[in-house]
Amino acid sequence: MTTTEADQVTPEPVETAAAAGHEHGVHGYHKQKDEHLKRLRRIEGQIRGLQRMVDEDVYCIDILTQVSASTKALQSFALQLLEEHLRHCVAAAAAKGGDDVDAKVEEATKAIARMLRT
Repeated sequence: MTTTEADQVTPEPVETAAAAGHEHGVHGYHKQKDEHLKRLRRIEGQIRGLQRMVDEDVYCIDILTQVSASTKALQSFALQLLEEHLRHCVAAAAAKGGDDVDAKVEEATKAIARMLRT
């Protein structure tokens, strides 16, 4: 993430699946899509709560506690999504054989590296 002059955090550009040549279709998270969306809405609510806390001049440490909880919730979501990717996408590529499995493993490794940097 980068910080702009207005102290707003903007995400770094991420190559989309379409740009990377990935197929559209059923992904590893498909079976739990509704659960994932519900979880993301809950995290969104936590972020809105943070905005409200800042607006209401809540004590810094209390806000930091909520930031930590929100961060953990996102990390937990990311780990679950990664597991589903490994079980579905990487496993399917391995079963198919060929060079695709190496590409999928490399892709997963890069995703893990990005998660570790945060």
